[in-house]
Amino acid sequence: MNTTFDNNGIRKITYTINTVILFIVFALLAFFYFSHMPFLVWFSLPTALVYLIGYLLIYKNKLYAYVCMVYSWLTLYMFVTTICLGYNYGFHLYSLSMIPIIYYTKYMGYRLNMRSTRVGMFAALIILAYLGCTFYVAIKGPVYESTEAASAFFWISNSLIVFSFLIYYTRMLLQNIISSEEKLRQMSYVDKLTGLYNRHYMMDQLERITDGSRTHTVAMIDIDDFKKINDVYGHNAGDYVLKKLSDVMSASCPGAVISRWGGEEFLLLIGNQEDVPSLMEQLRGSVEAEDFSFEGSRIRVTITIGLSEKEGSPDIDKWIQEADNKLYIGKKNGKNVVIT
Repeated sequence: MNTTFDNNGIRKITYTINTVILFIVFALLAFFYFSHMPFLVWFSLPTALVYLIGYLLIYKNKLYAYVCMVYSWLTLYMFVTTICLGYNYGFHLYSLSMIPIIYYTKYMGYRLNMRSTRVGMFAALIILAYLGCTFYVAIKGPVYESTEAASAFFWISNSLIVFSFLIYYTRMLLQNIISSEEKLRQMSYVDKLTGLYNRHYMMDQLERITDGSRTHTVAMIDIDDFKKINDVYGHNAGDYVLKKLSDVMSASCPGAVISRWGGEEFLLLIGNQEDVPSLMEQLRGSVEAEDFSFEGSRIRVTITIGLSEKEGSPDIDKWIQEADNKLYIGKKNGKNVVIT
């Protein structure tokens, strides 16, 4: 699951939410007008102005100022409407969504390297406002009387709005957490230079081999005289060789799990659905014939390969050590060979 999470994406989301809330404000203004609640009509005008100013702040990418302004006014709006209309309209329910959403904005700010919202202060403010308005209504009752039909409509509407915001922001948070976990997993399993899997990933794959009915082979591959390449052509040339060799191995062994084992060593895990020695011999020949040219210099690159075949559930350390021993034999006997 991939989620776009950047500054432009957040601005688009904020534009949309600001528009939805502004629409709700005008709808409420109309209701207050026809219900003969003059104070709430007048109070709706600066409320609408807050969200109109919000467009300007979003446009100028001042999201921190936008969040502070909107949350301060939303808290005041919840406080005033609850005192005026009482519990039955459900405006006090907005506190249930406001607190988790303000903590989500802190997470967004962290991801985007933006100024962090003072979530503790806002959470405390929302709680105090909630306690204050509900306590007032419990003692003195609401300022305006209302019909049961109107209060039932607003209770349901406000409840649905609160739940919608909670579901929307919780879903976004979950998607971004999953996306972050996938990126971290990818980083922990992939070698940054070559793009191949790393030693950690390969060990996980080897440990999963429990099916004794299949035979697997590991191939330990080492670049011959790699230190000499670095000494003569420079370390940038060495990085180039590592990356290009990785491409050659990936193209030549599409069914294998290929990992950078460390330095100039690579470890391949191959299921024996094909003739592995022949496959490795083809790979060795392909590398020898490949044109490794770096900054006008052609670099001769060859590899030595040691193979170790195991059936059943092998002892991983011994299995790899056997391939490494065969690689050592190849190094001692002229290099650029495959030892089975």
